[in-house]
Amino acid sequence: MASQKLWGGRFTGTTDPLMTAYNESIHYDKRMFNADVDGSKAYAKALEQRGIVDKVELGKILEGLESVRAEWKADKFVLHPSDEDIHTANERRLGEIIGTGIAGKLHTGRSRNDQVATDMRLWLREEIKIVKAFLVDLLKVFASRAEKDIGIVMPGYTHLQRAQPIRWSHFLMSHAFSLLSDLTRLNQLYNRVNQLPLGAGALAGNPFAVDREFLCKELGFDGIIMNSMNAVADRDFVIEFMYWSSMVMTHVSRLAEDFIIYSSSEFSFVTLSDAYSTGSSIMPQKKNPDSLELLRGKSGRVFGDMVGFMMSVKGIPSTYNKDLQEDKEALFDSVKTVSDSIQILTGVLSTLTVNPEKIAKSLTADMLATDLAEYLVRKGVPFRQTHHVSGSAVRMAEERNTTIDKLSVDDFKSLHPLYEDDVVNVFNYEESVEKRCAIGGTAKSCVLEQVKTLKEALN
Repeated sequence: MASQKLWGGRFTGTTDPLMTAYNESIHYDKRMFNADVDGSKAYAKALEQRGIVDKVELGKILEGLESVRAEWKADKFVLHPSDEDIHTANERRLGEIIGTGIAGKLHTGRSRNDQVATDMRLWLREEIKIVKAFLVDLLKVFASRAEKDIGIVMPGYTHLQRAQPIRWSHFLMSHAFSLLSDLTRLNQLYNRVNQLPLGAGALAGNPFAVDREFLCKELGFDGIIMNSMNAVADRDFVIEFMYWSSMVMTHVSRLAEDFIIYSSSEFSFVTLSDAYSTGSSIMPQKKNPDSLELLRGKSGRVFGDMVGFMMSVKGIPSTYNKDLQEDKEALFDSVKTVSDSIQILTGVLSTLTVNPEKIAKSLTADMLATDLAEYLVRKGVPFRQTHHVSGSAVRMAEERNTTIDKLSVDDFKSLHPLYEDDVVNVFNYEESVEKRCAIGGTAKSCVLEQVKTLKEALN
């Protein structure tokens, strides 16, 4: 069969070779071959219902499409210069296999506008299932590590300054719950992705009254896009997935930043596995957290995918315009980047070594200044007064070039008469965290309840 563009009948002149390359998308949208075959098979069945093809022709189309799929899977599909996209390539090859007379009927009433929108939704919904499985695996590692390391007490930070003691597991669960929210959003997103555009035609609808409810059921969609113009123009599902990817990468990046800081020599709270570290080309002593830095860096890449495509979409007039071809590379890149990143973070977290001794040495008595104030609160003194009293104790210790736990009982009594001999018991990190026992707190029972909540959500 001579190479011929699907839209070539209107044109007599040749296309600029650069324009041909500029226009084609086959080299990246070929990954949707499976979705394109599935959509074409369903559409062929719908055409048979309307008498456009007979049962014999339908059988040949279905068999031919499976042959096309098999060639892609075996990496034996040979591209031709006229194959500008996956739809063109598959239809051309189908014609070679079963003859153009029958293959040429497949596109009856169908446009590449509704075809590509269908393919992308079919492709993306399968990728969402894969990404979801990776995210669930990551959250399971969070739960496991939190249970394992429940006894470690660390400094909690605000403004990167030591604030109050918390459990290491509490810190881990803070990140886990951000990612759990991402999992919830992904589940909600799936339904909006899984809506059927096929049968919308180029923009005005299908002139052969194909049964769109049949197509919806046959292809496993949750619903039908009710307006044909909207069906071919809508890329909100692409943008929404890329927004979701940006959100999850924000959370991944923030955890990566924490681990980068905690793995530095100044902290040494954690040690990364060699599998997720690299060395220096000039400094033999270096062990660099490249996995974490890449996670942090690739978040910017994903943000860029989303913003770049939104800028392409914002000025497009109604229905399909070729600008929308910009959706694919951005979407494909986002899917791969976020998928790879979740898997890398899972590896980092599951192989991470926590250094309890180093963490314990970083605990300082000034972090218990709030506990010192709360001692008086328990004796009926308003917190606004006790905060001032505790601040005076901190100042007294600083003036003496010591720490507040080294002040004497008499020193504390000089600051407030309700301080008694047992005030020295305030300076116990384990007791401090155990006092934070309201739901969501850092007491052991609370953290284990958080782990339980996470596990139940995953189940």
